[in-house]
Order: sequence, then structure tokens, then C-alpha cells
Amino acid sequence: MPRRGENIFQRKDGRWEARYIKGYELSGKIRYGFCYGRTYREAKTKVEQIKAALLDNRPLPMTGNRHQLAFFCEEWLRMQKPRIRESTYVKYESTLRCHILPKLGSCYPLGLSTQIIEAFRAELLEEGLSVQSVKNILMVLHAVLRCAAKQYPGIFPVLDIRYPREVKKEPRVLTPEEQNRLAVYLQKDMDECKFGVLLALMTGLRIGEICALKWENLSVQSSTLLVDAAMQRIKNLSGEGKRKTKILIGDPKSDTSVRTIPLSEDMAALCRRKDPHRPYAYVLTGTEDYMEPRKLQRKFRRYTRECGLEGVHFHTLRHTFATRCMEVGFELKSLSEILGHAKTSTTLDRYVHSSLEAKRANMEKLTLADP
Repeated sequence: MPRRGENIFQRKDGRWEARYIKGYELSGKIRYGFCYGRTYREAKTKVEQIKAALLDNRPLPMTGNRHQLAFFCEEWLRMQKPRIRESTYVKYESTLRCHILPKLGSCYPLGLSTQIIEAFRAELLEEGLSVQSVKNILMVLHAVLRCAAKQYPGIFPVLDIRYPREVKKEPRVLTPEEQNRLAVYLQKDMDECKFGVLLALMTGLRIGEICALKWENLSVQSSTLLVDAAMQRIKNLSGEGKRKTKILIGDPKSDTSVRTIPLSEDMAALCRRKDPHRPYAYVLTGTEDYMEPRKLQRKFRRYTRECGLEGVHFHTLRHTFATRCMEVGFELKSLSEILGHAKTSTTLDRYVHSSLEAKRANMEKLTLADP
């Protein structure tokens, strides 16, 4: 006789029907399979054989296959929290909450497919997100799936996630004339903020690094600058206070971003003149009150507008610095360390840009053989 929970029962036509779980649809609905026998024992034997065959394809028990993808996303985020910086955690949380969970959170492991991921990727691009943003979202999704596959082997299908390719665009770099124009403007009626912008132009500092820079990090004796902190505004996940975001001052972008930069003679002399002899004062303000990146960006837009420069962002200063360094014959390894890159390839691919004049000068080195 059938036992409770076996899903084996006798039909009206006298045959016995045994039901088993074949899988789950994307919505989570169970997909059943059926087998029949003239007796209860025959039906039970058939269904046990089918279940054994299914288990052969899924070596370990199916624990976890009834959880939606949202469950695995939350588990992955929880596991990452003690391992990563707060700013990185906020970025991952925002990626999951804004993009992955609304579209894929209700999916079940066995319902996922390469086609669904492709449709997800296409939808993100259609929404107007940049190629790099879509790539970052897919990388987080891929990390979640890899982690879940390790926890529950045999449940998650092997998915081929293709990342969109970005058409590489030449970033804006100031010409020597534009750079000189900006430098002259910054030195006229120079206040602390203008001094900080000029310092970033001459050292390649990121905006978060110049905002967090204090005078204790500038050694006028050794003419060096120590980068050991960065500032950024992130989402306030703690719920403390009424503000949705907060300022975070912490370690720079990566371990290699902690670095000592030698200053040029001109820049060192300017630092000696501007030194307020207050070690804990921020360079951009001259006081112990900081200037956050958003405010600096607003001031920088005004500076470039008054200089007649178009299409310039604060990060343009970093690109310009790297390009000028290579033009005067900087050794690549030294430049990479000054910029805080782990690999010289990053410096070459992202920050070194040849001008048409430089290309023309190199082409002039080629000569034809005399006829």
C-alpha cells in the first residue's frame, strides 16, 4: 500500500501512477514527471529508478534548489561583508538591489539559462547604462552564481556569461597650451582650493585622494607627498541620522594606491610657500574641515569654465599628468608606481595617450632609402 508523501496513487482506470519532481520552472513552479504500473510495486520501482538516474546527474542532494536567486544574492553579500571595504560593500549592495534582484531575484536555479542572462544583459543596455556599468553588474552576478555553485554542487546550471565589449574612446587630455593656461589661472589669486587642484595636476592624484590629503602628508624637507587615504561619498546603510549618504575617509583604492610621490622642484617650492604649519589641516581648505569631492567638482567646473576649457573633468588632470610624463621620457615602472597602479599595463592602457604631434614626430624618424 502507498505510504503518505510518496505521491503514488491508484487511478480510476485501475493503473498506479507515481509522480516525481523533474525540476522547476523560472517562476518556481514544480515540473512533475509521471510513470505508471499495473501494480503499486511496479509504479514504485519505476519511479525509484528514475529518481536514481536523476541523482546520477546531480551527485549531491538537491538542498537549496527551492531557494530563489535572491536568497543566494543575500548569502553572497553577507559572506563578502567582512572581507571587503565598506565602499565596495555599498557598491555591491546597490548593484544587487537596483539591477539584479528586480529582474532576476525571483528566478530559481533550475530556471536560469544562458538565454535569460543574455536577455538581462540586453535589457540593461537598452536602459541606457554604460557598457562598463553593465559589465560590472554581470561580474557581480557571475560571482554570486560561482559562490552558490560551490555551496550547492549540481543545482546551478553552467551558464556562459558574455560581457559586453566597450568601444574604447580616447579620453580628454589637456594640450600643453591648455595645461599652461589652467596652471596660470590657478596661480593667480591662489587660494587653498586652487593650490590643491594644481597639486593634483602636477602629481596625478585622484579626486578622493586630494580631498583626503592633509599637510602632515606633505614633507617640505624631503619634497615628497604621501598618499595614504581617500575620501568618497557613499550610501548610508547604517540608518543612523537622516542623511541617505555619508562621507567616508579610509584607505585608498588599493594597496598599491598607498604611495610616496616625489615633488618637482617648482611644486616643492610652492608647497613651502603655502604651508600653513598646521599638520592636521586639509590641503584643500587650510583648516581641519574637509572639502568633499562634490564641492571640489563644482569649483573645478567654474575654474575650467573661466579658463575656456571644454569637456574637462577632474579625472582629466590625471590623464594629462600621465601623458605629459610619458612625453618627457618617464620610465614606465616609475610612472605606474606614482599613479598607484599594480600593473604597468593599466598605466599604458588607461592613462597614456599620444598626441597627434607626438605621433607625427615619431613618424618623422622614419626615412626612405636613397634611390
